[in-house]
Amino acid sequence: MPVDSGPVPSTPGVSSAVGARSRRPVGVVAACAVLLPVVLAHPGQRAAALLLASLAALVVLTAVLPWPWRRVTLAGAAGGVAALSLLLDLAYSGPYRLSAFWLPFEWTALVVLAGRVARRSRGRWAGAVGALTVVAAVAVPLRWTLRTPGAAWSGSLAAALLSLLPLTVVVGVCLYLRVLDARRERAVSRARREQRLEVARGLHDFVAHEITGIVLEAQAGQLPGQEPEETAALLRRLEEAGLRALDSMDAMVGALREPREDGGGVHAAAGGAGATRVYGLADLPELVERFGTTGPTRARLEAAPEAVGLLAGEAEATAYAAVLEALTNVRRHAPGAGEAVVRVEVRPGGGNPGAGGGAAAAVVVSVSDDGGGCSGIRGLLRRRPGSGGTGLVGLAERLAAHGGTLEAGPLRPAGWRTGCELPVR
Repeated sequence: MPVDSGPVPSTPGVSSAVGARSRRPVGVVAACAVLLPVVLAHPGQRAAALLLASLAALVVLTAVLPWPWRRVTLAGAAGGVAALSLLLDLAYSGPYRLSAFWLPFEWTALVVLAGRVARRSRGRWAGAVGALTVVAAVAVPLRWTLRTPGAAWSGSLAAALLSLLPLTVVVGVCLYLRVLDARRERAVSRARREQRLEVARGLHDFVAHEITGIVLEAQAGQLPGQEPEETAALLRRLEEAGLRALDSMDAMVGALREPREDGGGVHAAAGGAGATRVYGLADLPELVERFGTTGPTRARLEAAPEAVGLLAGEAEATAYAAVLEALTNVRRHAPGAGEAVVRVEVRPGGGNPGAGGGAAAAVVVSVSDDGGGCSGIRGLLRRRPGSGGTGLVGLAERLAAHGGTLEAGPLRPAGWRTGCELPVR
């Protein structure tokens, strides 16, 4: 039994192509309708009638047909028919009553064409073509008023003003819609850029962190003299790190399929498929413990309980990312620092922290080492601000978005510190 799968959604390209094909016969029929009254003209005036009707039909056809067609653009077609209309205004010497008959068709088509140029035309000649089309639309009534016997200049002026009024409205509305289109395109471009940056941050913060740990564990597993219990524990840690990296990539793929509406932040998978969570300061003990068990470098967390909960959710996610970035740099660029001890500190700052968490003006997060074999990370941090990557430069931008600051520099007598300060909400 056949199953009805419902209507197939149409793509913009297919729908625009179908609309273009449907407009072609409409334009041909409209042009033929404008040409048809020529057969009713007096034989002595048929040549002048054919000239007026042909130009009016050409303008109607140009206003209705979709552009571009082959190498002819909308601006080129509009400029051509506008120039022909102005040329006929100057050169026409036939009966003035005939010009009045085809005047409404040509004027209406020129108004529509001016609106299309204002809305859709691109390129350096778009403004000049639009102005030429407007002039042609205003001048069409003068082809009749200036040749009317006994006509005064006031009649021609009134006809030009009456022609200009609706033309101004149409062009103004089309220009306004064009501005809205440009704003929408910029908004879409910004959204895509933010999404790309979010994916880059996720890859850098979570996936790179876990893969770096996997590499170090694999290197440690190649050392001779491994006991079976150590090998089993090593393989278990590798499995856990791989699963965390896969969860992070699944979360990013889900964000690409269905963009979040929470305004960004550091996300990683947790729970069921498609679920995401925002990491914060409360998750630092797990991060530091995992770092200390992966590789030779020891890590210690000193977190003041009153500092947790002072920051907004996205600011806490940025502080977590700062710690993750610093630990990843230690792991990646100082893998042999067996004697190094990394200290992660979280405390309230500013105001009077001793008076309670509510009196704090900021939260200070710092990651420092005691200099035990960490020359690699110092070189990295000196190079990082000019690298243009998504490391400390991107982290500094994220901190600045929340009113925070980033500091990285050497300690006395030895060591290196990476710290940030974020204002409380």
